[in-house]
Amino acid sequence: MNRNWEMQLSTHDENGAQAPASGNAAPDLTDRVLIENALRASEERFRELLGSLHEIVWCYSVNERKVIYVNDAVEGIYGRSKEEFLANPKLWRTAIHPDDRDMAGHADQLVLETGQAACDCRIVDAADHLHWLHFRLYRVGDAASASGQRVVGVGIDITARKRAELALTESEELFLTTMGAAQVGIFVVQDSKLAYVNPLIPRMFGYRENEMVGMAPFDLVAPELRESVVQEQRSKGSESSRSFETVAVRKDGSTFPAMVLAAPTSYKGRPAWTGTIFDLTERKQAEKRIIELAFFDPLTGLPNRRLLEDRVGQAVAEAERKKGSLALLVLDLDKFKRVNDSLGHGVGDQLLCSVATRIKKVVRKTDTIARMSGDEFVFVLPGSDAEGAAEMARSLINACAQPFIITGHELTVTPSIGISLYPTDGQDFEHLYKNADLAMYQVKEDGRQNYQFYSQSMNSATLEHLFIEHGLRNALAADQFLLVYQPLVLLRTGHIVGCEALIRWQHPELGLIQPIRFIPVAEDSGLINSIGEWVLRKACWQAKAWQDAGLPLQAIAVNVSPVQFRQSRFVEMVAEILQTSGLPASCLELELTERTVMHDAEVNLGTLSALSKMGVELAVDDFGTGYSSLAYLKRFPVGKLKIDQSFVRDIAEDRDDLAIAETIVSIGHSLRLNVLAEGVETEEQLNILEEGDSDMAQGYLFSVPLPADEFAEMLRQQPFEKADGKWKEW
Repeated sequence: MNRNWEMQLSTHDENGAQAPASGNAAPDLTDRVLIENALRASEERFRELLGSLHEIVWCYSVNERKVIYVNDAVEGIYGRSKEEFLANPKLWRTAIHPDDRDMAGHADQLVLETGQAACDCRIVDAADHLHWLHFRLYRVGDAASASGQRVVGVGIDITARKRAELALTESEELFLTTMGAAQVGIFVVQDSKLAYVNPLIPRMFGYRENEMVGMAPFDLVAPELRESVVQEQRSKGSESSRSFETVAVRKDGSTFPAMVLAAPTSYKGRPAWTGTIFDLTERKQAEKRIIELAFFDPLTGLPNRRLLEDRVGQAVAEAERKKGSLALLVLDLDKFKRVNDSLGHGVGDQLLCSVATRIKKVVRKTDTIARMSGDEFVFVLPGSDAEGAAEMARSLINACAQPFIITGHELTVTPSIGISLYPTDGQDFEHLYKNADLAMYQVKEDGRQNYQFYSQSMNSATLEHLFIEHGLRNALAADQFLLVYQPLVLLRTGHIVGCEALIRWQHPELGLIQPIRFIPVAEDSGLINSIGEWVLRKACWQAKAWQDAGLPLQAIAVNVSPVQFRQSRFVEMVAEILQTSGLPASCLELELTERTVMHDAEVNLGTLSALSKMGVELAVDDFGTGYSSLAYLKRFPVGKLKIDQSFVRDIAEDRDDLAIAETIVSIGHSLRLNVLAEGVETEEQLNILEEGDSDMAQGYLFSVPLPADEFAEMLRQQPFEKADGKWKEW
């Protein structure tokens, strides 16, 4: 493509270094094809299930008397664009069927008085078609607060269910015919007994159809859950619809996860309940497989780096709390490359699996073994001191001493092991792993097949660390920092809607230094707080200047260090900077890594909520590289997930990265979050992300990070706009 801007289309990182080529020992081709086909089918079913969620979500400002947000789902049901709803607040009420407006008005009043409300009502779409919607309303904010009261609503299309209920009331014959052909399990409960089941339910539970009519429905629930399910349903009253997940039990005693949806109705002229039941087995299996893809090595089944980092974080926190210790060991197989080169990667993979099987027998149940990459394994030994670590290293060497018999070949491999100890050699995963890795390479230099503890003399980077730290202490006062800006592009239109502010250090002796080199030092030394405040203040003032100049900048994103985020006055600092700069809070987006958000999640929830109430947008950066709890994620008031560039880099070649990226998009959209892919460098990556419904992207394909004046010119010219759904030449 021809561009108006100087852009580097390469697979280089920000330092200009060539990104390492990915590669891994490949298993047997037939097995891999079978595995990939099975995985593809399973993932497709899961994506289809997530993609079927089409709830309408909107937010109404009571003080301003206007709709301030509505998602795209409104267009599919109302037949009107979300822009119409934003421009005309009265459209919500005029679209309601006249006979239902009083009921909807009552719900509006009730949510303001009690905090939440629900109702079923009819709406008329742009084509005069009638839809039944179930609305749930929630009040957020406070009339005395800066943001005022807001009502958040969720609307679910229940037209099909209402038609089914109407069919029950008006025509039993039509109901039975329709329900009998349905592809989901449908039942009617009357007098606490099953009065009707469609043919799918007996097949689902292993009964004959005439055996199930007359059964108590709770007899189909696993015995240990029956009492709790009965009590929970009784607590919901007799008038409200209900839904719940449970464990269903078949006639033969086997169980399966199930989702039940039910609502009050009538059957043969008498009160009853009608409902549907779904077998969730495939969805649960897909969820489990996705977790395995993200956190476990597909070859050996051992935890991968992402899960290992989480385990080390937990072990470090436990050791810190108990004033204890832990050891981290890095084991690398000596001359393993010769096996791959001489006998092929298939034999090499089998050898790795055999090594993994042996070393798993050596460790304790409380220990963690992970495969980092290639022939490198990492061990985390909670509570272990130097003596215990040395004993484990000797046991691992002995475990590998006996030859391995692989496809008729007798193979002997020896391990080199490096050891680091908490807290003397590091107090987090990165430092412990780095120092153990240095010790392991020292073993290789000394002759292999041994173990070595880390010592300070091994770390050649120590002097540089001190040099960088000394320079950082003077950098702010000497005005050596600068910001550059990388555009954030909306894939649907090609518009530049914002930018990410990135710091650089113009060192008087070393030249331009990238943040990956000095930010860790700043965090270790505590200097990150003053540097982070400078970045935030500079970015907000610059964004306000661009807006005052009439440039169409919607948001500026700023990275927040975990150290900075944990400051007691962080929220107050953000508020002060927004006030003095004049930048609207909604135009500031704070990016926090997944690990930052999940560390001490309950405490962080309060900080995130305070920022959100202020109007600041929040994004989870590097999503997928940590080990998040989705239960927490849905509680956090974040608006965006960023797919880490480590997944985007090989998305065209690595099916695991593609699967994880697609899953992140599905999870984000299911939680009504925007999804941005970072590190986009090729058109192929862009096409895949567009097809996968990513909302936004950034990366060298669009532009390297630019000085303020160059970014302003790019923002003014909008060089990436799409016409008729196609990217124009840039």
